Amino acid sequence: MTQGTPTYRQIFANAEFRSLWIGSALGNASSTMTSLTLALLVNAATGSALLAALVMFGPSLAQVLGVSTLMSAADTARPRRILVVLAVLSTAAVTAQAAFQLPSAARLALALVVAYGLSIGSGVRWGLLNDIVAADQFILGRSAMNLSVGAMQIAGFGVAGLLLQAMSPSTVLWLATACSALTIPVIRFGLRDRAPRRGARTSLAETWRGNRRLLSQPRTRPLLLALTIPNGLVVGCEALFVPYAGAHAGWLLAAGAAGMLSGDLVVGRFLTRTQRRRAGQYLRFILGVPFLAFALDLPLVLLAAAVALGSCGYAASLAQQEVLVELTPPDQRGQVLGIESALRMTTFGICAILAGTLADLTAPAPAIALFAAASLVASAALTVPLSRVMNPTRIGSGHGGCAADERLEAVRAPADPQ
Repeated sequence: MTQGTPTYRQIFANAEFRSLWIGSALGNASSTMTSLTLALLVNAATGSALLAALVMFGPSLAQVLGVSTLMSAADTARPRRILVVLAVLSTAAVTAQAAFQLPSAARLALALVVAYGLSIGSGVRWGLLNDIVAADQFILGRSAMNLSVGAMQIAGFGVAGLLLQAMSPSTVLWLATACSALTIPVIRFGLRDRAPRRGARTSLAETWRGNRRLLSQPRTRPLLLALTIPNGLVVGCEALFVPYAGAHAGWLLAAGAAGMLSGDLVVGRFLTRTQRRRAGQYLRFILGVPFLAFALDLPLVLLAAAVALGSCGYAASLAQQEVLVELTPPDQRGQVLGIESALRMTTFGICAILAGTLADLTAPAPAIALFAAASLVASAALTVPLSRVMNPTRIGSGHGGCAADERLEAVRAPADPQ
């Protein structure tokens, strides 16, 4: 354990953490530039808000297939090897998007196929983070990783939005390819080659064994619902930024990334464990309220400010993920954190499709406001069950909560056959 309150300086002094952070940042810069460019290409070719949202967030739906079939690799495979393979796959996919004039359907199909392969990356990355940093540094490390996501989304969406007004989409996609390619040497030479976290074979059966363990725990269900539904509905709002603002959507997306970055910075670095849980009760509602402003005919700069404020609410997830880690045995953390991340991404994709469908039937602005209102309703409905799990006096340190749940489940159900 480290002495005193962990700081960003401490975790960035760790060379392996720096490599993991840089690799994540480059990958996120590439994916944000790619998704915005593809959304604008498809929107220009089809004029459909649904298809634009689908190409930007639809690949998230492939996450559910990865959860169902591949996620055990997050703990049963060598993490550096998996991350290198995924970086190569991502680079090849962006290269194809840049090099060929593909029809909209082919662009979407390619994005979906690659997203299926990349679905295990989050589990590998979060499990590796547990191995790289000290136990009391995990939330700060996760916050720092989220900051890389926010910073690179600001850069990716903002820079891509500017470049797309001066360059061809294929040029922007080649820049995204370069960012993706740089992740390969960073991961290969910056991370230590570790043995698998769990001595089991990567398989469908092993994946489902871990999935059942997570989904059967009564204390994890409210956490999973809170991490997916309110956030996913707000992502549905964000999926309509391109149909709403066209080439200026990059500013709204960058504002959202800036808000997310700010929230994670404050919650992850300056709040204690107990304060994070208390702040999360309010941040879940801050997430949805500002997006209601899209019901009004406001200037883009005011809407960008509202988006930035609302996106600070995503920081509520840090406290929820912290509790989820406490309820998870160390040898399954990669898979459990990967499942949580993939479920969130799947919900994002579903909500993006629903929001795009509604916008095609009505208009982007009222659809955004409606999804924001739905997020608030979902947060309100989760208040009581979530408070029972998040109450600091009821969450023990270490893995006591998980052990208690395991004993309870052992009484309720027969042993899982090997």
